[in-house]
Amino acid sequence: MPSLVPPPPTELQHFNKNMEHKRGGNLKFRLHCRSQPANTDGLCFEEMSQWSHSLERLLSSKYGMKIFQAFLKSEFSDENIEFWLVCEDYRKIKSSFRMSSRAKKIFKHYIQAEAPREINIDHKTRDLIRRNINAATPECFSDAQRIVYGLMERDSYPRFLRSDIYQALMDSTSDLEKM
Repeated sequence: MPSLVPPPPTELQHFNKNMEHKRGGNLKFRLHCRSQPANTDGLCFEEMSQWSHSLERLLSSKYGMKIFQAFLKSEFSDENIEFWLVCEDYRKIKSSFRMSSRAKKIFKHYIQAEAPREINIDHKTRDLIRRNINAATPECFSDAQRIVYGLMERDSYPRFLRSDIYQALMDSTSDLEKM
């Protein structure tokens, strides 16, 4: 069965290639990031420092998302972010037939016991999803998604902020700004 989400690149160098600048509405912030030396490859210290404010800010950054995925993969817990992203896409489905089909695939891949990418959710949530899967709605996986987000926020995200990956990126962009 093909993966529902493409695997994240294995090296951080892949993230730097052809990076699109996705910034918030703050003009000063955007102009400052554009003025960064070319070898930062689209990253600026301000954007990366925003990642430490909340998991939501990290996940709203295209580059931050990719780096966080690579970090989770290095810790063998990337099924959490993969599931969260699949659920985000799932909720956008308009066709009830397609929604039902996708819900069953998500269930088999992430929810059912012994699933290939089984996520860590409680038995009650798993049973609720099992009962609701036949009449799939956009909110079918919301409880499980909330649980997984909470796990990432309380566990993986703080480790990411202390990780060598994040610290090295912060140090490298900070040093470039001092030049």
